[in-house]
Amino acid sequence: MKYPHVDRQLFEKNRQNFTKRLSANSIAIFQSNDEFPRSGDQTHLFKQNADLFYLSGIDQEETILFLFPDCPNPLYREVLFLRQTNEHIAVWEGHKLTIQEAKNVSGINNVYWIEEFWNILPSVISYAESIYLNTNENDRYAHKVPYRDIRFIEKIKDLYPLHNYKRAALIMRELRPVKSEIEIELTKKACEITRDAFVRILKFIKPGVAEYEIEAEIIHEFIRQRATGHAYNPIIASGKNANILHYNDNNQICKDGDVILFDFGAEYANYNADMSRSVPVNGRFTKRQKDVYNAVLRIMKEARKMLLPGTIWNDYHAEVGKIVEFELIGLGLLDKQDIAKQDPKAPLYKKYFMHGTSHHLGLDVHDFASRYKPFEAGNLLTCEPGIYIPKEGLGIRIENNILITKNGNIDLMDDIPVEAEEIEAIMNS
Repeated sequence: MKYPHVDRQLFEKNRQNFTKRLSANSIAIFQSNDEFPRSGDQTHLFKQNADLFYLSGIDQEETILFLFPDCPNPLYREVLFLRQTNEHIAVWEGHKLTIQEAKNVSGINNVYWIEEFWNILPSVISYAESIYLNTNENDRYAHKVPYRDIRFIEKIKDLYPLHNYKRAALIMRELRPVKSEIEIELTKKACEITRDAFVRILKFIKPGVAEYEIEAEIIHEFIRQRATGHAYNPIIASGKNANILHYNDNNQICKDGDVILFDFGAEYANYNADMSRSVPVNGRFTKRQKDVYNAVLRIMKEARKMLLPGTIWNDYHAEVGKIVEFELIGLGLLDKQDIAKQDPKAPLYKKYFMHGTSHHLGLDVHDFASRYKPFEAGNLLTCEPGIYIPKEGLGIRIENNILITKNGNIDLMDDIPVEAEEIEAIMNS
């Protein structure tokens, strides 16, 4: 763990908010993520289950969180189970949390080694009426691998078939989109690190530089500032590569006259930044490149104004679509008469802007939230319009992270260069 410990008040408050939404006499059980195999005897870098981290702050494999607020035995109302270390683990893997350290991180006083879980659970589960279990219910994902949550569900239902089983995700989807002050500060830190990496590469880019060299500069700055790493696989897409929305090869040479589309962000204490910028390889936009860039920037500025409490997801994206249409007409890419005759279910602007304008942001880059619930104060969303013109080998996307408040919204990336002239000035300084 590279980052300093997070204030445990965050996790204590999160547990309070969660448990008060449980039905009477209910247990909730959360599992850490698996360590996924990479090859041979190697595993991928461990990434904690977002919900377990949200409720406990524990960033370690083989962890179980057990919440039973109505348990007749006070010892088992909040329990954390940890992997017990030994001399072999210490030599090969390094330090693991002690019981006292886990108490300090989480604010949970009753901490046991994970081997005790199946001794303690049978002693109290018969006093519960319902059991809340967790799965990854992000509506952008359908699981194909029987990960730890799924295996646990199968096991506990086999052992205790007569309990009433409920979905913890319904509560988490209500809680996680509204960010607390501590969460906002952690996200700001991720945004600051992302800013510094962007300014660093603006001074590094020149014709002949490889996309992977730019990626190396980014991760250097991230790790130097104690970020965990990339929030997601970074996109360093020069020239025609910018028209591949999830381009991750990052293996081409950046050519004089091309524009590079960046989409990257730092992960800090498990909270994520998500930024997109487009910059000229040689430090100067052509007139056409700047016209397209400024069109996208105007779309972003107008879209941001709509990120307010009460805004409806579908209405918001429909309104942004109208702004995109106007700009595409100005760029000579669409015609008013064609738009008047278009199929509303397949608007013509989608040829040049085919993805959504915003998504929730937090512990997951595409954070857990309902797309059918109006925006509310405390929501944190991206704002990321783009225009992609494959025939011109040009793709522009601009993305900032926007916090909705009761009095409007705040751009957490307002100090990251975004105006075309500002970008050119730094690149030529």
